[in-house]
Amino acid sequence: MAELIPSTKLSIQDFVSLLYPYAKYTQDTTGISAIAILSQAALESGWNSSSPGWMFFGVKWNESVGGDRQLLQTTEYMSTPDVQFPEVLSVTPINQNGTIIYKYIIRDWFRKYSSPDECFTDHADYFLRNPRYSEALQVKEDPYAFFQEIARAGYATDPNYANLLTSIANRISKFIA
Repeated sequence: MAELIPSTKLSIQDFVSLLYPYAKYTQDTTGISAIAILSQAALESGWNSSSPGWMFFGVKWNESVGGDRQLLQTTEYMSTPDVQFPEVLSVTPINQNGTIIYKYIIRDWFRKYSSPDECFTDHADYFLRNPRYSEALQVKEDPYAFFQEIARAGYATDPNYANLLTSIANRISKFIA
């Protein structure tokens, strides 16, 4: 079995095997589906290939959140071409079903953690402390409904976020007994 090392891509089986205990503990303490948690971790970290500072979920850092931070490259999708970020590398217009949206390649501040456990706990707390996720928390046991609600609440700027998570959850669920 693989060892859990930050920013080392894992197979689906190894990813689930190594990170399921953190997701299961989070599910047991918050009620948020372990499959939903693992699916987000897989998508946001590229199956652990992009998890510097044990950052599995793409949680942005800001002064109100506090804690350690790291400046990382990411992609964002916005409705206007003039959004400010710490560093903008490129902005590309994209036609999304007749509507122009803008794909940004940027560097932005993200949370940095001392362990996977700290990251998974903070991720769950993020949902619990933000009122905009109240609808998602009403369906937290159902990963597919949860994906729809967090996408609707603006967890990510990718317009296909819920569909991507659904696809990943279908793959992950095969490895959970």
